Amino acid sequence: MKILRINMGAEGGPKMSEEPMGEYEGLGGRALTSAIVSKEVPPLCHPLGADNKLVIAPGMLSGTIAAMSGRISVGCKSPLTGGIKEANAGGQPSQVMARLGYAAIVLEGKPKDDTLYKIFINKDGVKVGPDKSLKMLKNYDLIERMKGEHGEKIACISIGPAGEMKMAAASVACTDMELRPTRHAARGGPGAVMGAKGVKVIVLDDAGMKMRDPKDPEKFREANKRWVEGLKKHPVTGEGLPAYGTNILANIINEARAYPTKNFMWGTFEGTQKVSGETQAKTETDRGGSATHGCHRGCTIQCSGIFMDKDGHYLTKQVEYETVWAHGPNCGIDDLDTIAMLDRLDDEYGLDTIEMGATIAVAMEAGVADFGDGEAAIKLLKEVGEGTPLGRILGNGAAVTGKVFGLERVPVVKGQALPAYDPRGIQGIGVTYATSTMGADHTSGYAVATNVLKVGGHVDALKPEGQVELSRNLQIATAAVDATGMCLFIAFAVLDQPDTFQALIDMINAFFGSSLTGDDVTELGKSILKNEREFNTRAGFTAQDDRLPDFFKKETLPEHNLTFLVKDEDLDTLFNW
Repeated sequence: MKILRINMGAEGGPKMSEEPMGEYEGLGGRALTSAIVSKEVPPLCHPLGADNKLVIAPGMLSGTIAAMSGRISVGCKSPLTGGIKEANAGGQPSQVMARLGYAAIVLEGKPKDDTLYKIFINKDGVKVGPDKSLKMLKNYDLIERMKGEHGEKIACISIGPAGEMKMAAASVACTDMELRPTRHAARGGPGAVMGAKGVKVIVLDDAGMKMRDPKDPEKFREANKRWVEGLKKHPVTGEGLPAYGTNILANIINEARAYPTKNFMWGTFEGTQKVSGETQAKTETDRGGSATHGCHRGCTIQCSGIFMDKDGHYLTKQVEYETVWAHGPNCGIDDLDTIAMLDRLDDEYGLDTIEMGATIAVAMEAGVADFGDGEAAIKLLKEVGEGTPLGRILGNGAAVTGKVFGLERVPVVKGQALPAYDPRGIQGIGVTYATSTMGADHTSGYAVATNVLKVGGHVDALKPEGQVELSRNLQIATAAVDATGMCLFIAFAVLDQPDTFQALIDMINAFFGSSLTGDDVTELGKSILKNEREFNTRAGFTAQDDRLPDFFKKETLPEHNLTFLVKDEDLDTLFNW
């Protein structure tokens, strides 16, 4: 495996170089993106300037036959938070890029003008060329153009108009198995950094390339077999997620009375049943879509799906739980078709669905539109895609929008919007939101698993005791999982089934010829978080940035009559391991 560097600001046009892994040997995914960003990006640089870097890295096991190994990490200094960022996506690019032999693509420098570039990579090498005809193309149109030029056996990494306009909520899109731009490295604005580098799309073609070979093929196959068996026998990864997708959580979190409604005013939504995973799955199958679908080859969980419109035409992928919440209950909207259209527009423009849903809810609280008005939400999102003055405000996220409209109740940490779990009703996820290196991010340490679903034990969701330790352990484990290229949903089986965790370790060891133990995996997670924390400290972050907004400490969540109870001094101990 090697690192491909492309200097987009070189004299005379972009310059490419390839180099061995060197000091980054053995790293992949988030471990690699955070190591490169932490070491090579000046922490005080402007996120949209020439000194920032966009690092795209498949996981350690991507490009192999290992089930669930198709996640990709995109790292940079975040335009949204000002700190380090790793955004994670599914889709095909991770597998294809790894089979092409690249552990990372690093976009450096910045073009001196507004030329837009396309990068094409196959077994014969790398081509970078200007293509102004791609300007302001939406993601679906862009991918259709790429299919016309390069055929249908490619994978694409791209930005939509939001990335070109360098909006802080802009995502990086990855194509799924059907070459649809539906999987996004979305959080924290990596699309804006890709736009600042002048890159519209990276086209990957692995024709003629083989799967990556493990050091011990027999042990690798045997460990992978045990791995798949473990995933299939767990009730979450083997039954719940394939049947209903991630939105199976809607009824569960609503019943836990921690389902944030109308910009975190309440913890229950009266229209939950209308937008639940069960209703969504039935709607999809009734219209000729599907409730079960994988976002990349080798996915055994199959938690995605296909959402058709009322006329039976494809509209978008199965809308995920956090997106349904963000554009639905958080905005007072209980119509699945409206939510699916908002999801499609986010994918078209290249926007983080969580950030945009939270932003529209903030705008609604400010009186820009009424809660529950789906047509107004669609209109606001179209303004973002068109880059109107209001659209540019909204496209830079909830924190900016709250400031512009003079609001106090803005649910962000480090400038990034909180996802779909109220931290007063699920105190453990509140610890993760406050302390994560990424800003508010449920995937950094998914305490919901243990607080609500009772996976990996149980810590009472409504009490402060045990939450810091829970979040700490989950943040360490998650960082390690993000390095492997594995989907985070493996955590359910890994937390509950020691044999399944051992199968993952055995796969890694058989592939690399290593002898890692569970403790070594923990140390990997710690080393990643250490890199990220050190970057943020040098970027000016202090303990005061590891806090939830004041209103969570002052306003009670009506259903529980609780505020966020974990003390600041306890939050400050999270990284003391």
